[in-house]
Amino acid sequence: MSEEILETEDRSGSEEMFEHYRFEADPGQEVVRIDKFLMDRISNTSRSKIQIAAKNGNILVDDVKVKQNYKIKPLDKISIVLPYPVRELELIPEDIPLDIVFEDDDVIVVNKQSNMVVHPGYGNYTGTLVNGLVYHIENLPSKTQDYFGRPGLVHRLDKHTTGLLVVAKTEYALTNLAKQFAKRTTERRYYALVWGDVKEDGTVTCHVGRSLKNRKVMTVFPAGDFGKHAVTHYKVLNSFGYVTLVECKLETGRTHQIRAHMKYIGHPLFHDLEYGGDTILKGTSNSKYKKFIENCFSLLDGQALHAKTLGFQHPTKDEYIRLSSDLPPGFQQVIDKWEKYIIV
Repeated sequence: MSEEILETEDRSGSEEMFEHYRFEADPGQEVVRIDKFLMDRISNTSRSKIQIAAKNGNILVDDVKVKQNYKIKPLDKISIVLPYPVRELELIPEDIPLDIVFEDDDVIVVNKQSNMVVHPGYGNYTGTLVNGLVYHIENLPSKTQDYFGRPGLVHRLDKHTTGLLVVAKTEYALTNLAKQFAKRTTERRYYALVWGDVKEDGTVTCHVGRSLKNRKVMTVFPAGDFGKHAVTHYKVLNSFGYVTLVECKLETGRTHQIRAHMKYIGHPLFHDLEYGGDTILKGTSNSKYKKFIENCFSLLDGQALHAKTLGFQHPTKDEYIRLSSDLPPGFQQVIDKWEKYIIV
């Protein structure tokens, strides 16, 4: 038997929806094709998925890319990146308005609105972005023959986080994008309004994982005993004294990473319902200021966080795709209000 030596990426602890496996063939390993070797050891996969992974360069032996017909030898060290297996849920097509900013036969980039769950799950079987995408793709005048029956997710956004999200339309594109996210070659920049006067740019490097007290939220583990490695770079864009607009650049994509990291450094996101940003944390105690904050809160469904910029290498073309999106109306109105409040 071979030994799996690295746990897989888990969608419960990451916004990036891929798995990273590592195996080491034992000294008595018989000579066998690598696709068969991996088929016997990875559940919820198929030979075609493994072959597509090999075609994308997602299978390495001793850190060298190999083809699907490579013959495993004793003590070979094998690694593979695969898109996370999709749960077997019936995807109901729904005519949901979508803001599609880029689309071809391989990928779709959507500017997600607030108050929308990305994919079906417990308590959210309908009304999700994926339900809308299924309807959209099925009603296209012509579909690529390689479309594999469901939109392929390689990352996601929180329910109240707005902005850009890339979705694969073919299995090849899905596997290729999973590799890019795994190798951290994609570009993701977010705009966030946070409580407090952030004085200078910085980086937060602390593990993020599910809270040991409340499994619905994530927390920071400075010592790294729990959670997973997470890095967030932030840059000050505009300070309003009591709140600051920052740009956050992700190196990793853990669930609620920006929200947990900014809270950890004392700057929770404005109107973050789960991380303490939905109360007045900075400012004065007079009634006029309280009313001003209430008016700002009313313009947002949840945290003031927007996935503004997304960049990735196109899966099948020699082309780098880099897209940016405007802040949603509510977020922009909050910024406008703060600009006028500071002037007054």
